[in-house]
Amino acid sequence: MSTVVAAIRSLFTYIIISVYVALAGALVLLVMVPLRLKGAMYDTGHLGVMLALGMAGIRYRVAGRERVPAGQAVVFCSNHQSNVDPPVLFRALHRRLHILYKAELSKLPILGIVMQIGGFIPVPREQKEAAMTAIEKAAASIRSGNSFLIFPEGTRSRTADLLPFKKGGFIMAIKAQAPVVPVAISGGRDAMRKGSAIVRPVMVDVRIGEPVPTTGLTIDDRDALIAVVRERIEALLRQ
Repeated sequence: MSTVVAAIRSLFTYIIISVYVALAGALVLLVMVPLRLKGAMYDTGHLGVMLALGMAGIRYRVAGRERVPAGQAVVFCSNHQSNVDPPVLFRALHRRLHILYKAELSKLPILGIVMQIGGFIPVPREQKEAAMTAIEKAAASIRSGNSFLIFPEGTRSRTADLLPFKKGGFIMAIKAQAPVVPVAISGGRDAMRKGSAIVRPVMVDVRIGEPVPTTGLTIDDRDALIAVVRERIEALLRQ
């Protein structure tokens, strides 16, 4: 696809999605939140993500979905290479996926409010005590039956190599005694070149690995858990 065509398609996508977010956000805040229609909120989110990915030409395929434990809350742990990773994984992994995300995103108009109302947990990067409070809250949410997605690298990797893993999401999984499901996502980096707002059509691959149990583990086991999950994500990326 030529740069001009990709630019026009991207602009059209941004306009339509901005309008959708404004209208859907108002509907969520004025109707769904007061009536506690959490399922409808997620359906609205999935529709918006599906619309955005479709208009931008972002397709994805999933391998290993059968490895996700049925009827059990889990912590999906994924690498992070591009801006398209979060929406793809939101669609691909779970109908009611909760996300542990950096607190700065709470400042996003409408979306920041909706994410918090939907049960997503913001984690302050530089405030250790507040971060631990957020992790405790997320662990309680998992124990109540909600599955979470974490990006332990904390930011996008600019290369094929994984960045160092932060420990918060793994501490959350241990506190909840929930299995950690390794996820490798690749292909999205070509959708948006560095410094460019143009989105190009790509095929994204999502590979799901065998769950790593945390039953019986304590906080002292967090480094060993990180090592196992990291190794499995690296193996999935090599497939």
